Amino acid sequence: MGARLIIFVATGFGLGLSPVASGTVGSLPGFVILFAMSPLAPVWQIALCIGMTILAMPVCGVAEDFYGRKDDGRIVADEYLTFPICLLGLPWASHPWLLLSGFVVNRVLDIIKPPPARQAQDLVGGIGIVMDDFISSLYALGINHAIWFLCSK
Repeated sequence: MGARLIIFVATGFGLGLSPVASGTVGSLPGFVILFAMSPLAPVWQIALCIGMTILAMPVCGVAEDFYGRKDDGRIVADEYLTFPICLLGLPWASHPWLLLSGFVVNRVLDIIKPPPARQAQDLVGGIGIVMDDFISSLYALGINHAIWFLCSK
């Protein structure tokens, strides 16, 4: 993949260049991915989420080298490629409020970065950029399932 294409992907197809809330705006392609993977069996959704997380690491690493700053705010592939994790196993298609709830919970946890997500940022290159989002998305997954459990009663 050419460097320009990698940067385009890393910036969320340009959405990460938003002057306001670039991480939140850059998370939006995650919805497209979520809808695209919805027909897949849960095991394939999980495999795809793992694959996207792994793919995000070199993409974000190349973009970090390009921008010359640790976890530059314009790099959002980590946000949108890990976003679908937070809604795995939830019936968001029949309960669309889960999409909004899941998105908000995911963004809040990505900003707060509960341990060990914050510490994961210290890892080198693309691994550090992606692992904090991956861990935060796992926390969000648990909280979103708890919200669903409590609200579906």
